[in-house]
Amino acid sequence: MNALKYAILGLINRNRITGYDLTKIFNDSVADFWSAKQSQIYPELKKLVDAKLVEYEIVIQGEVLEKKVYSITDKGKEELNNWLMQDEPLDNTIKDIFKLRVYFAENLPQAQLLAKFEKQRIKCINKLERYTSKLEEYQHCNITSEDFGDFILLKGAISREKAYIEWIKDCVKYINTK
Repeated sequence: MNALKYAILGLINRNRITGYDLTKIFNDSVADFWSAKQSQIYPELKKLVDAKLVEYEIVIQGEVLEKKVYSITDKGKEELNNWLMQDEPLDNTIKDIFKLRVYFAENLPQAQLLAKFEKQRIKCINKLERYTSKLEEYQHCNITSEDFGDFILLKGAISREKAYIEWIKDCVKYINTK
């Protein structure tokens, strides 16, 4: 299954959108749980147009700048809804280079290992602060709101970062006693 296809269909289903704006969303709003590069997005948009799942109109912006504004077709909505109703097995664990490096902790002196954990803790705290500040945007969000998915995924990301920070604290405490 090509999940990028459905991510793009879902975003276009929310609003008519340009490829440039899709790229911005993948770099910002959905970056915590899904990523796509511009080099992936535009070929996928072409496939969606060829499959008649989305269509576009060319809009002139300014004097000469043409941009394609994509919208979802009825066929695209049907395919998106069918995909939304499917169930899938759990994915493999997300790759975490930091955890891979500390897996080989026996090769690092204690001071370097502790420094590595401290740098990671600071990165996680900064990410948690960014997520927490974004949470205020969803004060009036409800289950029928277009932003509800953003809200519940943001809550999950906050929980994950808090758990990661606690794991780091436990590791540091253990390292310091050995």
